[in-house]
Amino acid sequence: MDKFVIEDLTVQYSDGAESLRQISMAIPANSITVLFGPAGGGKSTLLRTLNRLNDLADVVRISGKVRLFAADGSSVEVLDRRTDVIALRRRVAMVFARPIVLPLSIYQNLSYALEMAGERRKPVLDQAVERSLRKAALWEEVKDRLQDPAAALSGGQQQRLCLARSLALEPEVILLDEPTSGLDPISTNKVEESLQELKQNYTIILVPHSIQQAARTADQAAFFLQGDLIEYRPGKEIFLNPQDRRTKDYIEGRFG
Repeated sequence: MDKFVIEDLTVQYSDGAESLRQISMAIPANSITVLFGPAGGGKSTLLRTLNRLNDLADVVRISGKVRLFAADGSSVEVLDRRTDVIALRRRVAMVFARPIVLPLSIYQNLSYALEMAGERRKPVLDQAVERSLRKAALWEEVKDRLQDPAAALSGGQQQRLCLARSLALEPEVILLDEPTSGLDPISTNKVEESLQELKQNYTIILVPHSIQQAARTADQAAFFLQGDLIEYRPGKEIFLNPQDRRTKDYIEGRFG
């Protein structure tokens, strides 16, 4: 089943640059889809289009269709101005490259959004906090210090806390923009292991920080170059036997 279907998506910024040109692709549910390629290719722009964060950028033109499907087969048109953006972002969560924790306790970083949504029952909040921390492979490390400041966590732990925070509201899709770019190899491995577990219940779309991470994690991989989608295939196929010469050259390090 497809989670997103993108048709002829074009995004142009106010400086005249076209970040994406007529992108068409279907992103399957319950898998990891990796968007890779050199900087400036449009990967992050695509991520931000999927939950309308581009509404906050200097976009002067956006055209095409982006449909988000629910489990029952119904869909919403993401780019339709009548779409409820708050509801959309609850369904499609985002984790950024640099972990930004709230100046609150570990517990409150996870309960805050739920409380703002109207949940006040302590047992429900406790359960949500534990569940999201377990899914982010962080529970065992922090379960005895939930009232400590989140800022006291290591960089890798903070990033997993941000991942847990995105899971607290039970989204359907998790968007990750180079989430391990500032982490050490051990922390990177823990995040990647978490993603492999999470894809059983969530759709994950990842902009990796390296070609090696792309190859390790991708169920599907899309190669972007200067706003164009060059190649989109199963991960094992694209990294072992790319069909386009430009994809092959990038994977082999001839440019980028």
